[in-house]
Amino acid sequence: MFFTYLRRELRRRRKAALVVASGLALGIALVIVVSSVSSGMSQAQDKVLQSLYGLGTDMTVTKAAAPPGEGDTNRRRFEFDAKGDADAEQSSDRVMVQGFQTLASSTVTEVGGQDGVAQAVGGLSLTVLKVDGEFKPGDITPPQGGGRTGQGGTGGGGEVRGGGAAFDVNSYSVFGTDAAAPALGPLTSSKITTGRTFKSTETDAAVAVVDSAYAKEKSLAVGKTVTISGTKFSIIGVATADSGDSAANLYIPLKKAQTLADSKDKVTTVYVKAADSQQIDSVKSAIQKNIPDTTVTTSADLASTVSGSLSTASDLATTVGTWLSIAVLIAAFLVAGLLTSSAVSRRVREFGTLKALGWKSGRVTRQVVGEALVNGLLGGVLGIALGLGGAYLVTAISPTLTAQLGSTGGGGLGGGGPMGGGGPGRQTASKALDIALTAPVSLSTIGIAVGLAVAGGLIAGGFGGWRASRLRPADALRRVE
Repeated sequence: MFFTYLRRELRRRRKAALVVASGLALGIALVIVVSSVSSGMSQAQDKVLQSLYGLGTDMTVTKAAAPPGEGDTNRRRFEFDAKGDADAEQSSDRVMVQGFQTLASSTVTEVGGQDGVAQAVGGLSLTVLKVDGEFKPGDITPPQGGGRTGQGGTGGGGEVRGGGAAFDVNSYSVFGTDAAAPALGPLTSSKITTGRTFKSTETDAAVAVVDSAYAKEKSLAVGKTVTISGTKFSIIGVATADSGDSAANLYIPLKKAQTLADSKDKVTTVYVKAADSQQIDSVKSAIQKNIPDTTVTTSADLASTVSGSLSTASDLATTVGTWLSIAVLIAAFLVAGLLTSSAVSRRVREFGTLKALGWKSGRVTRQVVGEALVNGLLGGVLGIALGLGGAYLVTAISPTLTAQLGSTGGGGLGGGGPMGGGGPGRQTASKALDIALTAPVSLSTIGIAVGLAVAGGLIAGGFGGWRASRLRPADALRRVE
């Protein structure tokens, strides 16, 4: 009887049911779209942060910034050996530690021994400046008036014309990675597309993995060699960054990088993975307390430096989008409740007659709630369909957002890599990354949508059921013409 009466009433009041369902569908669809876009922005921000230090890293440890005027002992200087041929080409490489700030390799062990640390790996970020060119001697013109050229000079007014020096300066970044611990570090933010990565036995081998963009620019490939400060490295793999720029142009074993930079047993960054993601803040505090002169940077710290359209859109989705969804849902629930209550008012004679025939108030209330619940589920189906369509549209369009990575104020990552042209050392400059926005819809979001549909139906049914429970058989008699 319940379902027969329910089917007949819904069919008889199709327009009213459609209005209620459409209002709920609009609110539910908006919730799905906002939730999926927020999830997509969260994923985009994760990609930005992973491009800095790689997948799986929860925090980094670097040397604390030196006071102004201190620690700037590595000035850029180039020296050339004199050669017999004046026109001979001169060449010099200068291998420098990014930021000129290093930690002892023993710091990696200290960090790894802290409570809550699952793994710690060291890395050395370098910048190589290569200067190539030649000195050209000038031509000595005879002095005016036919004077003689004196010994060691031009005598009577002779002049030197032409000559000079022409040099090209190129720079590229090199990151020394621990070949025995490949699970952490910036190389994990790239995918090996050709060749292979390092073997655990290649901790001091002259092998290199090259970034795909740099390989294309310099015509490098697996099997070829690249020379860094006089040392030839065999290219064993080509890596492509998952998003944004790569952390470095070249990756080599850590010990080789330390040798090139004359930085034996030194690292610039310690990459840390926490045993529990809920304990990151406590691990950070423990490291800062127990290991002096270090700066610990977490994902949350880096996220606070992200600006640009990605940050703006994320803020809008979190604040405006969320509150707009709540407002629309509240309005949809109220409208559904009022429409249901109004429909009950128009059915006074019907419900009064049913009560006169022996229906209890509870049975009438259940009938009204059942009808409202079906309307809510119908609205949920429509809302999920609209929400999935909106999310698919956002993903299909994939609007590009810009993430401006600003300075973290002395610690953490950047200095080169995506931040300033090299590996993940100390951050000294900002870098803009373009990220394509997607809107993934999770099962939890669908579950929330179903819950909202049921809640909307129950709320609407509550309004109507309360109104129906107050009806008396005498009301039906007064409405009879």
